[in-house]
Amino acid sequence: MWCGVPSPDVPSLLPASIRLAWWGTAWLRGRVVADELIDAVVGDDAVHLLGGPESSPEALVTGLGSLRSRGADAVGAALPTDGDLVGLGGPAAFNTAALDTGEAVLVLDAAGFAITGLVPDRVGAAVTWRPMPAERRQLPDVGEADRELRTALLDAAEALARLEVARWRPEVADRLMNLRHRPRLATPPGVPPRCADLAARGLQALEITALALEDDGGALTAYDAGARRTAIVPLGRAGRRALVAAASPEVWPPDA
Repeated sequence: MWCGVPSPDVPSLLPASIRLAWWGTAWLRGRVVADELIDAVVGDDAVHLLGGPESSPEALVTGLGSLRSRGADAVGAALPTDGDLVGLGGPAAFNTAALDTGEAVLVLDAAGFAITGLVPDRVGAAVTWRPMPAERRQLPDVGEADRELRTALLDAAEALARLEVARWRPEVADRLMNLRHRPRLATPPGVPPRCADLAARGLQALEITALALEDDGGALTAYDAGARRTAIVPLGRAGRRALVAAASPEVWPPDA
């Protein structure tokens, strides 16, 4: 959670897939050193490794170095959920594994084709990124994701106002009234400022969504609960799509 006046935030606020996409891309392109990559990706975890189950896990930098020797140029994020496999292109086994964890990344060559997919397996504070075959995906571009998020925020605000959000979730009303108060995310060199802003607004949308859906039991009727969910779920979808576009170099502006 974040609150108050926005300030530069630590990378660990971001999902692990977004951190690996941003800093992994920066490292592959020679814009950050290994220590910066490790600090940013590991965040509050104990360790991040790459490998398994058919190969022994190895240090993240070592594993990415091996992928770079195979032509890896960038890392793109995926944040799928039921009904919206955003960031995924198949095959089914990779999609299922990513859906089970809620996130994954694709390691890409310079043409945007997937060299491999990586799915995070978490055990306590240790994360091992498991390689799986992955296919090229179709993504919303940054402009499309931006427009979708802005529309979803307006629609959600209007719908929740009609449902008297201030009465049953005053903190949600506060967030909707203070959309300019959002985290300013720390980003590595090479991430377009527009993408950093889009990611911050995507996180904001997901926070509002989580707060609004936190206690459907507070609704007076089942109809009220359903109306709240109908009003807010599209905002969560738009927030995830915004984050994926912001952390997918294939759709970044050409000069990024």
